[in-house]
Amino acid sequence: MDKIIVVNKPHGFTSHDVVNKLRKIFHTKRVGHTGTLDPDATGVLVVCLNDATKLVQFLEADSKEYIAEVLIGKSTDTYDLSGNIIDEKIVDSLTNEEVDNVLKSFIGQIEQQPPIYSAIKINGKKLYEYARNNQYIDVPKRNINVFSLERISDVSITDGYYCFKIKTFVSKGTYIRSLCYDIAKKLGYPGLMKSLIRTKSGAYTLDDASTLEEIESGNFNSFKMLDSLKNYDIIDHEEFNEKALHGMKISINKVVEILNKKPSRIVIKSCDTLIAIYELDEEVKCYRAVRVWN
Repeated sequence: MDKIIVVNKPHGFTSHDVVNKLRKIFHTKRVGHTGTLDPDATGVLVVCLNDATKLVQFLEADSKEYIAEVLIGKSTDTYDLSGNIIDEKIVDSLTNEEVDNVLKSFIGQIEQQPPIYSAIKINGKKLYEYARNNQYIDVPKRNINVFSLERISDVSITDGYYCFKIKTFVSKGTYIRSLCYDIAKKLGYPGLMKSLIRTKSGAYTLDDASTLEEIESGNFNSFKMLDSLKNYDIIDHEEFNEKALHGMKISINKVVEILNKKPSRIVIKSCDTLIAIYELDEEVKCYRAVRVWN
């Protein structure tokens, strides 16, 4: 079964927990996910089985959509409710208009500081390992893209703290915990991410997702590898198919002749079968195979 399954990850499970569960259900070790979700987060986790695991490196780069609840008035060392409180401040008042003005300032390419409690590796060690050992480590900022960001609930008070929900569409590598923390900071207060749902990853949404219970009972949807590559330029051409099966180079001019453009990456298929993914190599002036299925 060389398929893709979209899991609605439950609260309390790590992404690796989901992978281990599916390994047992499908009796295969070749299972990989395409974007980590924290244990407290829920929603879309795209999982590849068997030969579809060759797609992981490409699908990890997909943009993602989230709905998060932001809490204003306290912050933790993890930037969410699971951590230790490091700052608190009474919020006198907070309006929808104030929040909206701040949210607008985050749209576009921005620099983001990843949370110290994350799985990013520095010198071969995960950041949360440094944090748990109380070791200081300089975490470099990264450039991310916030394509859209909007408030989807009124600002309200819950348990003495101001809260509101946001919906955002972001590039690979964006930490929503950090985004929530930074939004609160720009509002002038400590803050954190109260909850998180991933609603979309690449071509897949929550409507495509199945629970672990549904998957275990056999009541779930699975998707072909090509379904995940709808955002790429796809070519079905006899000459290209033959070359791709042998991993041979493909002429840039031939691609431009068919597509009327020169994309950085193309997908070669035959009917409904994925054959290869090619990338543009300007140095050798051709497209070269980066992954072949045969």
